[in-house]
Amino acid sequence: MQETTTIFGIRAVLEAIHNGETIDKIYVQKGLSGQLFQELQQKTKSGDYNISYVPVEKLNKLVKGNHQGVVAKISPIAFSDLEEVVENALSKGTAPLFLLLDQIDDVRNFGAIIRTAECCGVDGIIIPKKGGAPVTADTVKTSAGAIFNIPLIKVDHIKDAIYYMQASGIKVVAATEKTDTLLYNADLAQPVALIMGNEGKGISDSVLKLADEKAKLPMLGSIGSLNVSVACGAFLYEVVRQRL
Repeated sequence: MQETTTIFGIRAVLEAIHNGETIDKIYVQKGLSGQLFQELQQKTKSGDYNISYVPVEKLNKLVKGNHQGVVAKISPIAFSDLEEVVENALSKGTAPLFLLLDQIDDVRNFGAIIRTAECCGVDGIIIPKKGGAPVTADTVKTSAGAIFNIPLIKVDHIKDAIYYMQASGIKVVAATEKTDTLLYNADLAQPVALIMGNEGKGISDSVLKLADEKAKLPMLGSIGSLNVSVACGAFLYEVVRQRL
């Protein structure tokens, strides 16, 4: 099983970009300057790269060596094309099921969601290019290898995927406590894309208002919230139950 590769040094990262490697995230030291750094900025200005500007202490924790202010994570997987995955799902003759992850931060939650999604027959998982958890060795391990069996798609913004789903006749359902509708009263037998939100903040307001429907889980205890991967599992298996 291929795991995430960490590379460091501006020249090494430039070479990876030149060779077309699937770079999941680039960490750049705040205040970095110089000719090579300018070249890196030029190569990544398309917006297709997830770049975080961080203190040097963060880079020192990521690698042992002369990182020159730049560290990159090369993804163990290749990402899929949204339109192609949706078209393939619609052509199967069964109701498609997609997951939209709005700023999921924790790589282990991400991996657990992927594992459950694969078990529930999800046709694809959509994540934002920037702001979400990277695909790391921990993601791969927690997914128990499921990450290699399910298409992962990166989009500029989750909103882009929502608009495309809706235009393709797929209902977008948001998992949120900001509703009176229980999950079990939502019609999930039709083509559906589920939105799951950030571990702490939930689904962002700008994304939530685009959903066709909102649904929540009944909470009978005093805590009032579930881990996002557990909540996602409950939602996905209700879809499975309604479709069996």
